[in-house]
Amino acid sequence: QSVCQALHHPRKTFHLEVVAHSLLIRSQSPSDLQIPPQFSADLPGCSTIITGDVKGKEGELEGLLSSRKKKNVFSEDFYINATVNCQAYIEKRGFITAPLSEEEKDFPIAYSMVIHDNIEMFERLLRAVYVPQNIYCVHVDQKSSASFMKAVAAIASCFPNVFVASKLERVVYASWFRVQADLNCMKDLLNTHINWRYLLNTCGTDFPIKTNREMVRALKFLNGRNSMESEVTSGYKKGRWQYHHNITKSVINTNVRKSAPPISIPMFSGNAYFVVTRAFVEHVMEDREVQKFLEWEKDTYSPDEHLWATLQRMPSVPGSMPQNGKYDMSDMLALARAVKWSYLAGDMNKGAPYYPCTGVYRRSVCVYGVGDLPWLLKQHHLFANKFDPEVDDVAIRCLESVLREKHCLKYVY
Repeated sequence: QSVCQALHHPRKTFHLEVVAHSLLIRSQSPSDLQIPPQFSADLPGCSTIITGDVKGKEGELEGLLSSRKKKNVFSEDFYINATVNCQAYIEKRGFITAPLSEEEKDFPIAYSMVIHDNIEMFERLLRAVYVPQNIYCVHVDQKSSASFMKAVAAIASCFPNVFVASKLERVVYASWFRVQADLNCMKDLLNTHINWRYLLNTCGTDFPIKTNREMVRALKFLNGRNSMESEVTSGYKKGRWQYHHNITKSVINTNVRKSAPPISIPMFSGNAYFVVTRAFVEHVMEDREVQKFLEWEKDTYSPDEHLWATLQRMPSVPGSMPQNGKYDMSDMLALARAVKWSYLAGDMNKGAPYYPCTGVYRRSVCVYGVGDLPWLLKQHHLFANKFDPEVDDVAIRCLESVLREKHCLKYVY
């Protein structure tokens, strides 16, 4: 049976094999791929939610929506024990184990995955983006529990292209160490044998809204450019980098003015998420001007929200954009992340950028509910943030089912 056929038979469990055609790779025989039964069971209800075609499907929808808040999560011990037999773990959990097209095989992507808790959410994110030609660096917060670190290492040990960063930081919210975590992964990723083309960074509450093939095509279309939010800094945000901050268990403004940034362009604002070329990463690691700028950024507030955005406008940085305001890019135009902010949401017919969140807001950011999926799946972004299985697990399950269904429609027939 094929992957797609199994997805459309929710009452049967199949031992699945990817059906190859002329576009599929023969350099590595596709392993038997067992779809987690929940994917196929969820798909009819999820399709109803996304299309809005409810007529005659009320029963499927009611059953799906009754389990929105996940009560039973897999523990660290589950993963430590499950990964003792890696082959069985990979098959049972439904990871893709062979490149699904020549196009994807020839365009490997690197990931910097910064996490600190919720082992099941990490594994589901990894499974959603995993293909064997990509490379994945996982940075685990030093504050994480020993059992969480052990479970992450156990999962990584089952894949030759997944590894824990060689240097781990104690990450404090809005501090430099969030940036340093990505820098540590950048350095490690450049030292791997995989000649990856682009780097994407994720956190533990992200989830993809595109398949790997869709991502590859979006990145190819960038044609060597980076994609991230980068806009003129508003007045109230300038204090984040104009004053020296101390880092303890939080980031504290000392009200002591800093020297001007050691760059020849203005500062720009953005967010923590980026889509950058390998050449960008090499430049950040090697260029003296950039290194001085990184050092200057270390005592600012939330440097990830102005460092990357400013680098993106420096003329010497590969894949960057000009400083002129015509090239400003909002988070909605960049590829990196689809985010709904509480203070911007409203009636789109009256000028709001998006309708309000159907989940809950956390630090003014929407933790998506299943009602947000029709909007999300129409966006051009590669990932969305935030998701939490304890808020709405069905939103995540539906993305898992839909993305795997897309793999089937693209690759099997």
